[in-house]
Amino acid sequence: MNQLEQLKAFTTVVADTGNFLQLAQFTPRDATTNPSLILKAVQSADYAPLLKDCVAAHKGQPLDQVVDQVLVRFGLEILKVVPGRVSTEVDARLSFDKAATLARARRLIAMYEAAGIPRERVLIKIASTWEGIQAARELEQEGIHCNLTLLFSFCQAVACGEAGIQLISPFVGRIYDWFKKAAGTAWDEAANAGVNDPGVKSVTAIYQYFKKHGIRTEVMGASFRNIGQIQALAGCDLLTISPDLLAQLQAENAPLQRRLDADAARALDLPKVSLNEADFRFALNQDAMATEKLAEGIRLFAVDAGKLDQMITSL
Repeated sequence: MNQLEQLKAFTTVVADTGNFLQLAQFTPRDATTNPSLILKAVQSADYAPLLKDCVAAHKGQPLDQVVDQVLVRFGLEILKVVPGRVSTEVDARLSFDKAATLARARRLIAMYEAAGIPRERVLIKIASTWEGIQAARELEQEGIHCNLTLLFSFCQAVACGEAGIQLISPFVGRIYDWFKKAAGTAWDEAANAGVNDPGVKSVTAIYQYFKKHGIRTEVMGASFRNIGQIQALAGCDLLTISPDLLAQLQAENAPLQRRLDADAARALDLPKVSLNEADFRFALNQDAMATEKLAEGIRLFAVDAGKLDQMITSL
């Protein structure tokens, strides 16, 4: 078996793309999207007609509603290919507005349900700010399941676990990027590869903590730069992987070793942590990497959301 098939034996494989025409060849169970991936897709000739048709069908509606219709349309197409769930993201510009995040998430779910999709097949992606986590807490209580994204720190993961969130997406590649840039010429690629990769170490610590303490939140490693990072997290609940890296795994036939194991994690001595809002904000503040990457991630998604707005307005 190739490594993609081996990985599927102990990890749920998720495709990280808005390009639903590519999905079938990798047979993922779920798929994730974000504003950048949707923007990239609609700039392609393959998807331009879909964008035009969707915008034309909802002409006259407020811009934010038309944008959500476009996001849901992509989600509906993805759900024709994958048997599981699709993640659709709330506008990153609402990352510090709990009430607006709640309203947008409820509207997205209503759009999916109006199209005949049960809410169990949709995860609402929300940035892992304090406001985002608290919005997701309420949504989970309503049966609207969430995927907390832009997660870079242990404190963000702990807060999500305490809030009863369905799934978190701790980022690997962007953590790796930060530490590599911070080290400059002193960076040793070989010494920081595989299980020693700082992004891999972060996800491993979160996974082990959740399993040790019976936290039901699913852990889905995200944002990979190379297949070595994926191989080092084999055994994680889920991994969301770009089509390019899925293809690399498909082309690799070497044996793949399981790295993360729930039973082994339960045997570890890991103290339970509880965070209130002040604890969370201080812990995040003390983590320079997480503070910087969370802010940067929101800014970048906000820029791409603005570009998508402009594309839709121009049609």
